[in-house]
Amino acid sequence: MEFPILLIVIIALALIFDYINGFHDAANSIATIVSTKVLTPFQAVLWAALWNFAAFFLAAYVIGEFKIGNTIAKTVNENFITLEVIFSGLVAAIAWNLLTWWFGIPSSSSHTLIGGFLGAALMHAFMMDYHSVAAAQPELGFFDTLKHAFHQVTSQDVVKFNKVIPIFLFIFMAPIIGMIISIIITLIIVHLYKKSNPYKADKSFKRLQLASSALFSLGHGLNDAQKVMGIIGAALIYYHVEMLNDPIYVNLESGARFDYFAEHYLWVPLVSFLAIGLGTMSGGWKIIKTMGTKITKVTSLEGVSAETAGAITLFITDHFGIPVSTTHTITGSIIGVGLTKRVSAVRWGITVSLLWAWILTIPISAIVAGVTYLLVRFIS
Repeated sequence: MEFPILLIVIIALALIFDYINGFHDAANSIATIVSTKVLTPFQAVLWAALWNFAAFFLAAYVIGEFKIGNTIAKTVNENFITLEVIFSGLVAAIAWNLLTWWFGIPSSSSHTLIGGFLGAALMHAFMMDYHSVAAAQPELGFFDTLKHAFHQVTSQDVVKFNKVIPIFLFIFMAPIIGMIISIIITLIIVHLYKKSNPYKADKSFKRLQLASSALFSLGHGLNDAQKVMGIIGAALIYYHVEMLNDPIYVNLESGARFDYFAEHYLWVPLVSFLAIGLGTMSGGWKIIKTMGTKITKVTSLEGVSAETAGAITLFITDHFGIPVSTTHTITGSIIGVGLTKRVSAVRWGITVSLLWAWILTIPISAIVAGVTYLLVRFIS
């Protein structure tokens, strides 16, 4: 089977994004274990990358499905998905990811990808409606045509809100859940070890950090690699349904197509998990500094609490098939351990800056993707 060139480019770009996601989000998995000097940065990225890739086997052979990938593929109505839409969304996501990485801002790769996908699909729908209105009512002026097209887009169910609303809510819920769990874990550990020798306790926590960071890296791989798999899946499903008119895909219910794809294109999740692991090995030292030291000073005890809380949050959201940001999750968990000491232990100026980056990620990615889609249409 020969794939069209644009589909090959999309798969390549998606894996490049996955790789960038790995080094962009490396800080999520290793910032606390590096800042507490349990592992050197080099050892830490190797450790995190190993567990990022191990998440593939957990998803494929233990859980037996890729819920988050399925959710991502269904955030946009299938009628408004094209290869140009997916390409434009990926270009926007890569651009925003590289920009925030360069400035050391721990933004969400997940929401960047989702924002890009939504923005390109909405622009595609708008352009279709604009041409439809212009053809049907040629007497309308330019601005009246725009107005009618915009009104038409809002009534077309381009965005699947039953999938997107939980993703938006968990921009705020994931860090709050991580924060609450980390506070509870920290208070329990402090109570259990209050009579222990501080030196021996610290050695125990440093050993435990190897386990907690592995768990968080496992959750990171499980969550983030599936998002790229979902985008590639959307492209391949479009290829089979719209370009090949493949009777197997056409006759399947829309909801069953992704599961069929995952079963017959197992190399897609495999290379998605591999790419994010390789990206993690490349590290993201600018962001590690922000995550590991600037939000609050983290001890090995607090590192165990933050990483364990983050991992629990990621496993819960994976169970429900809700794509969340590992960046948001671990940030909330780190804030939680800071709050157990005192409110002033958290550097709120840094935290507020991160919050603005989180809020702006989806709309900025959507706008960039929309503009990219217009450029692609103009060139083609």
